[in-house]
Amino acid sequence: MLTNPVLWKTVGLLCASNVFMTFAWHAHLKELSAKPWIVAALVSWGVALFEYLLQVPANRIGYTVLTLPQLKILQETITLTVFVPFALFYMKEPLKLDYLWASLCIMGAVYFIFRS
Repeated sequence: MLTNPVLWKTVGLLCASNVFMTFAWHAHLKELSAKPWIVAALVSWGVALFEYLLQVPANRIGYTVLTLPQLKILQETITLTVFVPFALFYMKEPLKLDYLWASLCIMGAVYFIFRS
């Protein structure tokens, strides 16, 4: 499965999509906290457009070789992989052991959804 170019394309697009998603969802908390919420929402929607331009093709491509549950768990795994560095380096959140526990839970989900 790891040599499947469709899977790699899906993972690449989902990773890029998640970078945009993470910024759309959370960067306004740091960058636009003094602005009215409507400004933050509109800026976030603008950023999220790029997320969807990558995420929709990623899901369509991935669905040709993955089941819907596999695609969703893959997405959640990538989300955590993108979010933790974002929280640490961009938002300057402290490193917590909870990140490790959350990662282990997600890895368990990956194991169960991909085993066969």
